[in-house]
Amino acid sequence: MILALPLALAACFGSDGDRPSLMEGAQAGGPQPFPDNFRSDAVALMRSYLNNPVGVRDAGMADPVLREVGGRQFYVSCLHFTPRETDGSYKAMRERAVVYVNGRADRVIERANEICAGAVYAPFPELEKMTR
Repeated sequence: MILALPLALAACFGSDGDRPSLMEGAQAGGPQPFPDNFRSDAVALMRSYLNNPVGVRDAGMADPVLREVGGRQFYVSCLHFTPRETDGSYKAMRERAVVYVNGRADRVIERANEICAGAVYAPFPELEKMTR
């Protein structure tokens, strides 16, 4: 099942600073390859995405599936996890989607409820073992 998402979804990406995204460029044209290293790519992206990558709990990941993001088809993998807050406490579980462009993790979508609806999560211990 492919979900149609509004073009405005591009505004919902995580804070990657001024890091350019391949999603909008010509490099993202054509059929997208399956992201063979999706687990390790997601860990690398989340290490820079999270303020504190140490101490993540209850991590789960869904296998990548094709979804429409910004009017184009990309592989997207959904994550859920409970991050450690800056004060050391834990709050609510979060759900995020990782978008893969040309087989590599490119962006994190913060408002992932719609795109991750129906995702089947498997344990993702690699996310829980992250270090700085």
